[in-house]
Parts: sequence; structure tokens; C-alpha cells
Amino acid sequence: MAFRLPAAAVRPLRPLALAKPSAQQARWLATPAPAYPVTQDSRGPTAMVFLNMGGPSTVDEVGDFLSRLFADADLIPLGRLQNYLGPLISKRRTPKIQKQYAAIGGGSPIRKWSEHQCAEMCAILDKISPDTAPHKPYVAFRYANPLTELTYRQLLADGFGNGRGGRAVAFTQYPQYSCSTTGSSLNELWKWRQRLEGKAGPLDDGRDGTIKWSVIDRWPVHQGLVEAFAQNIEAKLMEYPEAKRDQVVLLFSAHSLPMSVVNRGDPYPAEVAATVQAVMHRLKFTNPWRLCWQSQVGPQPWLGPQTSSTVEGYIAKGQTDLLLIPIAFTSDHIETLFELDEEVIGESGHGDTVKRVDSLNGSPVFIQGLAELARTHLDSGIACSTQMGLRCPGCTSDRCTESKKFFAAQQL
Repeated sequence: MAFRLPAAAVRPLRPLALAKPSAQQARWLATPAPAYPVTQDSRGPTAMVFLNMGGPSTVDEVGDFLSRLFADADLIPLGRLQNYLGPLISKRRTPKIQKQYAAIGGGSPIRKWSEHQCAEMCAILDKISPDTAPHKPYVAFRYANPLTELTYRQLLADGFGNGRGGRAVAFTQYPQYSCSTTGSSLNELWKWRQRLEGKAGPLDDGRDGTIKWSVIDRWPVHQGLVEAFAQNIEAKLMEYPEAKRDQVVLLFSAHSLPMSVVNRGDPYPAEVAATVQAVMHRLKFTNPWRLCWQSQVGPQPWLGPQTSSTVEGYIAKGQTDLLLIPIAFTSDHIETLFELDEEVIGESGHGDTVKRVDSLNGSPVFIQGLAELARTHLDSGIACSTQMGLRCPGCTSDRCTESKKFFAAQQL
């Protein structure tokens, strides 16, 4: 701007009066997946659904990815001309972005890492939270496969909902909440819940037979996240000469936001700053640091300073020992592998002293932290945070209002 459980028969799904999935989506849905009865004596099984932006797994998927991205007014607000400007911008940018994905191996690794992190977390949860086991991993991307619609259909096919109930946790993989990211993903999840499950009536025992959702909607200062970042920073600092190590400037880089979104009251800048402060506290403030912002798109004013200009400015001042830390990403994707590695560092002229901290990816510390966070949430009985229920002071989105009402009402 980051795989199974015993099979059992389930009741056949009734046909849905919706457009048929595309051939590519149908192939994804046709992938064998275990099904099992949802109603049982324990509180499980539990679907753990990772929400994220996603990324094209191949160069050929870039066009569709960009088309969905620029059509999302929650992420890139283009006003009344969204339906005209979105397709125009995505079409013009596709060749350039395809080259960038080709340069990082032909596609984004975010699906690989998301599926790995979710599966490993669920394996830990089965041990530390047996009452809610088995935990089944799912990934729902906003702009790339597996899209939210596909994942919701898979939940239904696996025995959740459609009169059988069952519990699912929407676990945002944006640690810091923004209406443009977590908000947009939850709005999309709510949309497909309404379309695919509708307003199912209560069962004979008085329970609603639809999926019971709860949300982990933000976790900017969770201990596992902070510790994982801190350990990766400490490891990368060891690559600098000991005499210079404490003078390396730590540049925390997060995806920027349009100032129109910031001025609307979006909580994201404050939550990113909270993560940075927590990490620096864990590091005992051994190094000087700054927070900067990357991935600006379009002519509108965006939150700054930009990461690229920050690096250029420090180098111009003679400070060439700089360590970039992607503080709002939980795995590698194009913003780290191309924007930071190839553009910012590669074009700095100081590739030996301007470095990037490894992304969290398969970090055992991070994945253990995810599991601990999920267990606490599962034990809490809370549908979502109190913060999530509070709309931005400048919010005018009816969809946001209805989505928040729905998830807040899912109290367990």
C-alpha cells in the first residue's frame, strides 16, 4: 500500500440463488476438504479464519487483484468516480505491477505464509484449548484467492452453518485496525454471510443454525507480536559492526493511508504508533527511531513522511546506517520484497548499510503468540472489542454501521 481432520458426512447443501463461481473459483472449491459434524458435546470444532488483503499467487492474477483493490472504496476512496477511475487505474497499472511480481518470483508468498501460520496456530490451539478443538484453519482474502466468498462457501461445505450452527473466529492479520483494511475485510465477510446464510430461523432447540461469529479485530501491542518483532530486530542489528550498532536508526515502516481517511478519525495511525512504542520499550530504547509510511497511490495527500523520502533524507544528512522494519505486515509480500528491498534499499546506493528486518513469516515466537491470543479470545466469550463498535467520528458508511452491529450482536 503477509493444512486435516477426520472426515464425516454432512447434510447436502441446498442450491443457492447466486451467480455461479468462475472456473478458477470452482477449481478451488473442488479441492477435497474434510467435513465433520459441527454439533457435539464440547465447544468445538472451531473455524479459525485469517483475514488479510491477499496477493496474486501468479503474474496472471495481477489484473483481477488490482481490479478488486481499486474498486474498494474502503481502501482507496475515489469518490463518486470510483466505478470509472478504479478500472481505469487498475488497467493502466497492471503491466507495471506484473513486472514487480515477476521480479519477486512470479507471485506473492502471502497465501503460503498465511496458510502456514493459520495451520500451525490451529495445531497449537488443539493442545492448549482442547475445549474448543478441533480448530480448522481457513484463509479469507479480500482481493485474491481464496476470496471471502470462496472461504465462506467452504465453511458451509465443511459442515458449519446452514442449520447446523458452529463457531467461527474472524482473526484479522492486520494487527492495527483500519477501516481500510480490517474494516473492509469484515464488511466483505458480513456481506457474504448475509448472502449465503441470510436470516435463518431458530432451530427447535431455540438456537440459531447459522455460523456464530466472533472477531479478533486488533492486537497492536500483544506480547507475542512485540516479542517476535523485537527478536528479529535484534538479530538484524548483529549484522552491523559493534561500534556502530547502537547508532543504527530504526525506521518502522507501515502502509500509509489517504489523509481523508486519517482525518475521518481512523484509529490506524495511533495503533501503529502503539506497536512501535511497545517494541522500542521491549528493546529498552537502545537505538534512535522514527515511524514512516509507504505505498502511497494516486494524487491525493497521504499520511507521511514516506519511507523512500525518509531514507533519502537521512542519507543526505550522512546517516547511512538504517534498518527498515515493516511494522504493520505479518508476512512478506510485494511491499516488503519489492518496494522496500528493490526500490528503497536497492536504489539507496547503500545496500551494505541500509537493511531490512526479516518479516515474521514462519517465526515460532509469532505463531505461538497468535495461538495465545486466540486462546484468550476463545475463553473470553466476547464477540469483538469495544473499540470495534465505535464508528469513526466522520464515518458516513451505512455498510460499516450494519456490519459493526452484526458482529457486536454475536455475543457468545
